[in-house]
Parts: sequence; C-alpha cells; structure tokens
Amino acid sequence: MKTIRIGSGAGYSGDRIEPAVELADKGDIQYLVFECLAERTIAIAQGAKRKDPAAGYDPLLADRMQAVLRLCHAKGIRIITNMGAANPAAGAAKIREIARSLGLGGLTIAAVSGDDVLETLTSGDHRIEETGAPVSSMAGRLVSANAYLGAAPIVAALRGGADVVITGRVADPALFLAPQIFEFGWSMEDWDRLGKGTVVGHLLECAGQVTGGYFADPGVKDVANLARLGFPIAEVQEDGGAVITKVAGSGGAVTTATCKEQLLYEIHNPAAYYTPDVVADFSRVTFTQEGPDRVRVAGATGRARPDTLKVSVGYLDSCIGEGQISYAGPGAVARGRLALDIVRERLALTGVRTSELRFDLIGVDSIHGDRLSTASGAEPYEVRVRVTGRTDSLKEAVRIGNEVETLYTNGPASGGGATKSAKEVVAMLSALLPRDLTSPTVDYVEA
Repeated sequence: MKTIRIGSGAGYSGDRIEPAVELADKGDIQYLVFECLAERTIAIAQGAKRKDPAAGYDPLLADRMQAVLRLCHAKGIRIITNMGAANPAAGAAKIREIARSLGLGGLTIAAVSGDDVLETLTSGDHRIEETGAPVSSMAGRLVSANAYLGAAPIVAALRGGADVVITGRVADPALFLAPQIFEFGWSMEDWDRLGKGTVVGHLLECAGQVTGGYFADPGVKDVANLARLGFPIAEVQEDGGAVITKVAGSGGAVTTATCKEQLLYEIHNPAAYYTPDVVADFSRVTFTQEGPDRVRVAGATGRARPDTLKVSVGYLDSCIGEGQISYAGPGAVARGRLALDIVRERLALTGVRTSELRFDLIGVDSIHGDRLSTASGAEPYEVRVRVTGRTDSLKEAVRIGNEVETLYTNGPASGGGATKSAKEVVAMLSALLPRDLTSPTVDYVEA
C-alpha cells in the first residue's frame, strides 16, 4: 500500500527553525508543512500590507526558506505553508528571490489567494457570531476578514506542479490533508477518508506539542532532551491509516499520552470538528504504541462538510497600557503591595480614563489571585509589580506605564528594572460566510 511521510516544520509563526532542517535532512519525508498563522497574526499582517504593498507575509518566511529550500529542492520535498498570511503573492515573490539567490532553477511556486473577504463581508447582510450584531455595526473598526479555506486550492496547486505552495488563511489541518488527497487520489466527498486525513493534520499542526514539548511536566510527565525537540512526522497510508513518529535520535517523545493531549487541544466537540473540508469525528479515535516514538492513530471518521466557512474578523478593540517594576529582598511583598497602592491612587488622582485595570504581583497573585496567594505559607524573596489598563486611546494607555516608572524615585525603596509599554489591541471575532461567496485562486511563479 502506498505510504507518504509528511513532516511538520513549524507550529506557530515564531517557532524554531532547526527542527524543520532536521526533518528535511533526516526525516525521509515527501512534504514539509509550516503552519505559522494564528488568529490575530493575519490581522496584524493586514496592517503591515496596508503600510507596504510588498509586505504582509510572515516575518520569518525568508529565514525559513533560506534554511530549507536548497535541501528540499535537492531531495524533491514539496513545501506547503500558510506563511503568505495577508499577502501570499508577495510571499511567493520572496521565495522566488531566495531560490534565485541560491541558484535553484526549475522551481515552481504557487500562491493561493481568495481568503480575504473583507469587502464581501461588509457589503452583505452578515452578522458577528459572538454578538449577533451586523458586521456593518463595526464600520471604521474593522482591520481584516479572512475566510478559512480548505484543502482544494492546495491540491490544485500540487496538481499544477508546485514545488512550494504558499497560502493565506487556510484551516490548519487542510495544509496536511491536501497532500494526502493529492497523493492518494481521494475524492473531495470521501468523508471518512477526509476525517482520517484531518486527524493527522490536527495532530501535526502544532509541531512540537505532539512530540512532548507542551506535554512536559517535570516529575509528572518527564520528557528527555527538550532543547533538541524533534518535530513530528506522519506516515500516512492510502486507506487513511497513519503512524505519528519523529526523526530517530531527536529530542522529545511520541507516546499515546502526547498524542491524546494533542488530539483534545482546541477541540470543542470531538464528535463534530468543523473544518472547510469535512465535519470530522474524533470520538472513536484510538492510539496504539507500536514502538519507541511510533504511535498508530485509527478510528477517525467524517461527514459532509458545512455549507459555510468561518471568517476571522479582526478589529481595533482598545488600547493597553502596562508598567512593571521589581522588588527583592526582605519585605519585597510589602513594598510591592505599597507600590500597587500608590499607582492605584495616582491613576485616580490624575484622572486616567480606563475601562479595566489590573494590579498584580507576579509570583504572588497574578494568575490565581489573592485566594491562593499565601497557600504555600512562604513569602517570596522577590516580586514584580505589574499594572495593566485598558483605555480608549493610546495617549491614555501611555500614562499607565508612566506612573509605574515614577516609582523609581517616588515609591518604595529599591525598585528596579522598570519597563513600560502601550499598544493598540487587535481583537478577533467570527462570522459565517456561504462558501460560494469565496473564490480561491492559484497563481504560479517560476524560479
């Protein structure tokens, strides 16, 4: 039975690059997939594109391609990635530039576009799912609207001979499902096989999470050699059967436990995991340890895909101002609490307008709050003050960090390491769009 090997080269935009090189060099893979696009990442990328029409793709695209392109070209490994973000065409042009600089000829690069649906969404009678409000009510605040495309345009690009496929917003598992559909000739309506291929994509999409990275917990779930964590490989058979593994000798671990944790990651209903390609059912998935770092996954099924596509809607929500300062030594907690009291009163005295404020001692109550702050009975020898506020303007946000900084000379003794920041916050909501209102396209460039 025909088998292909797909490697996961990244699980988010800023992920390590060396494990992808290891996959290309030693993984005996046919496909290397870089999943680098989070919800807010594309909204931020849209902002970059507006400032510069040649920008808007992932900031590490060039570094990743410089690291793996020559090796993949030499070994015939095809690359699939959503690092195109808001500008797949510009990303494809950058890859061509890098290929030429490396002296790589005969390379076909495909850019998948059509996920940008801002104009479509704002011109129609569509609503925000979380609030029920019409999209039109957010006029002036919208930054982006990108539909989650499925595997079909990537499959088309592979059939068109693409050695590298770069996309914008595509459902994460679809990046891994596409080569399975292409290699095995699966029908786009073979729901059970698409469900099987989607569980493979879901297990691989976060890269090092399934090989023990996010899993590790010293003394409870020990994982060896995390500094050299190997990224996962899926050995997929024509019938949809698959084994999750990694490069021999790399750090981390692939076990039934690491796979189970990743299976449940970001899953609301295991029996109905909605994607653009299929409604996958993971409720009967099983894992079997076949050997060291080899886990077989089975039992996924699927049913007909939804008629609508999810759209990630980015909008300007507010501004955030923050200030931090540290206290150490005897009485550190008391000095930290005094610092918070001073800033709290100063913000009120000077009339800083906020809709939300937090006053935290990192290391004491910043995560669990006061309820558990003294549960251990031991007072920490060092703390870090953090004051954070939400405002309607950047000018007001700046004032929050300024007040924390003044503690250097106007607050408790021995404060140090003060930092401050103020930024606009891009937040995300979602909408549903009939899939026939999207028009994915594939454009090719040659190196």
